[in-house]
Parts: sequence; C-alpha cells; structure tokens
Amino acid sequence: MSVKIRLQRHGKKGKPFYWIVAADARAKRDGRFLEKLGTYNPNTNPATINLDVDGAVKWLQNGAQPTDTAKTILSYKGAMLKNHLVGGVRKGALTEEQAEEKFQAWLEEKAGKVATKEENVAKAKSEAKAKALEAEKAVNEARVAAAVEEATPEVEEEVVAEEVTPEEVVEETAPEVVAEEATPEVEEEVVEEAAPEVVPEEVTPEVTEEKKEESAE
Repeated sequence: MSVKIRLQRHGKKGKPFYWIVAADARAKRDGRFLEKLGTYNPNTNPATINLDVDGAVKWLQNGAQPTDTAKTILSYKGAMLKNHLVGGVRKGALTEEQAEEKFQAWLEEKAGKVATKEENVAKAKSEAKAKALEAEKAVNEARVAAAVEEATPEVEEEVVAEEVTPEEVVEETAPEVVAEEATPEVEEEVVEEAAPEVVPEEVTPEVTEEKKEESAE
C-alpha cells in the first residue's frame, strides 16, 4: 500500500485549518486516513504548526511520501532532518547520541529564528498601530480646525454689530440737540414782537410839543 503524508482541509470558508495526516494514496483528500500527525493553521503570523515529529519520521522510514506542502511543513519542524539523521545512524555514520545532539542544536537555532520573527511581527504591528493613531489624531485636529474656521465669521459679525450700536444711539439723540440750539431763535422772535410797544412811548413827547405850539399861537 502506498502511503502519503498530506494535508486534510478543515475549518470555515475563508479560514482554512488543516490536519497533517498519513493516508492511503488512493483515498480522497478529505477522506479516511491512517494516522493524524499534527495540525497546520495558516491564519496566524507566523503560521501555527503542531507536529508529531517522531510519528512523521516513522512513516517516512516506512516509505511514506509527503506532498510538496507537507514536505515544507515537515522540513520546517525538523522531521526531514531527523529522518536524515536516523538514516545515518542506520548506516553507522552517526551514533544515536550524535544524531540527537545535532537535532537539538538545530531545534535551538530554529527556535531563535522563530522568536526573532515573532518579535519583528509584534514590532511591525505596534508601529502600524502607532501610525494609525497619529493619522486619526491628525484627522481629528483637521476637523477641529475646520470647525473653528466655520465659526469665526459669525463672531466677527457679532463684533461689527456691537461697534455699530453707539452710532445708532447718536443718531437717535441728535434731534434733541438740534431742538436745544433752536431755542435762542425763538427768544429773538419774542424780542422782535415786543419792540413795537416801545415806539409809542418815544413818539409821545413830540405830540406834546405840537400841542404847546398850537396853544401859543
């Protein structure tokens, strides 16, 4: 029986989640399988992979052939390296201790790379969040500035209205001042009307002298 190590799709539409399985090569992709070796979740960054390395190596030693995607995942988790080291032990090129030492050294190096990648991803997310906050702050400041500019003309109109008010008051009070200035003219008219009454008194002596001359004749 030909065995393949491949991915079996699960999860929701648009968010796939895969099982890593050893299955008969003649079986359907999402059909029956011989053994579940792990899971693969590509929806995270970096992708989350859980793998039974020893189980995968056992199937590889028994002749199972991984698909291209499964081979990449096995290589990422060190299953392909361990399979190579086990083959070296079988041939007598390495002892089991040496093979295990090399495998553990590789795992430590790989863990350091993964940790660095996770830090870079977290840093990128933090920077993106900071930029988004700055952009949002700039937009809010622009809105406030626009609101202030729209409100400014109304304030100026109110100030102009307040400045015009004293002139209106002067115009309203002006007729009263004119009436006071016209008062002397009225007094002059009264004096002119009283003047003719004084004239007969000045004429009276002349009339008396004429009567005296007539009596003397």
